[in-house]
Amino acid sequence: MKTAVMTDTNSGISLKEGKENGIFVLPMPVIMDGKDYLEDVTMTHEMLYQALNDGKEVSTSQPSPAALMQMWDEILSQGYEEIVYIPMTSGLSGSCAAANSLAADYDNKIHVVDNHRISLTLLDSVYDAQSLAENGADAVQIKKILEDNAYMNDIYITLHSLKRIVKTGRITAAGAAVATVLGIKPILKIQGGKLDAFAKARGMKNCEALMIQAVQKDMQTKYAGIPKEKLTINTAGTFENKSDAEAWIQKVQNAFPDFKVQYRPLSCSIACHIGTNTQGIAIDHLAR
Repeated sequence: MKTAVMTDTNSGISLKEGKENGIFVLPMPVIMDGKDYLEDVTMTHEMLYQALNDGKEVSTSQPSPAALMQMWDEILSQGYEEIVYIPMTSGLSGSCAAANSLAADYDNKIHVVDNHRISLTLLDSVYDAQSLAENGADAVQIKKILEDNAYMNDIYITLHSLKRIVKTGRITAAGAAVATVLGIKPILKIQGGKLDAFAKARGMKNCEALMIQAVQKDMQTKYAGIPKEKLTINTAGTFENKSDAEAWIQKVQNAFPDFKVQYRPLSCSIACHIGTNTQGIAIDHLAR
């Protein structure tokens, strides 16, 4: 059975990378000042960061049913018998539920995976699915394996500015003003598809140390006994300067010398809520 693997740009996989690796990637919609764009097609990270810094109204939405079904139809027309579609977590978007509803009309050819992931950990799931498919697993088996492994990942993110998160209502403007004066920055955690407060510290260096310590603790507890080759540790962010991203990668690499640490820009869906020059670290248990 020929099984295709599909995701969206919330995975951090660009359309170019997807094409080079046999993965189908759906660009996510971005709305800026009332005008529609598509991530990695008509909206770049640089454009988004500039819009956020300029205070423009920026948001994201679900892919349209027409766009989603058009891609499914195109994939099936290429000779694939079934599709494993791994969208962003249902905890942060309704796109997973919408895809499930649409898949009902495809005679069991579309299998939507909700393993509660986004960004780096979603990326790992996509490559897990591709590896499993290449080794003979069908869509039903892949879906079960990925969903059984759903909560074996953790992401920590520190915000550089509280401006964007004030707009989401997660913190009051007055609280943000006090925190800014004191140099206090919040550390958020994404686990199980939900974005929640984790800690706070004064200054970015202290936040970096706390995020690294959190992953080190996770390794000693939640991921204890798991072979290192089954784990990934990577970085992400919305850095405007490449040198800042490289410095963060190196700091994490120094803390975890047994891992090959990489960096990916956070997707538009996350960046719209947390703003520019944020930085994060993720630990993930691979399913492959």
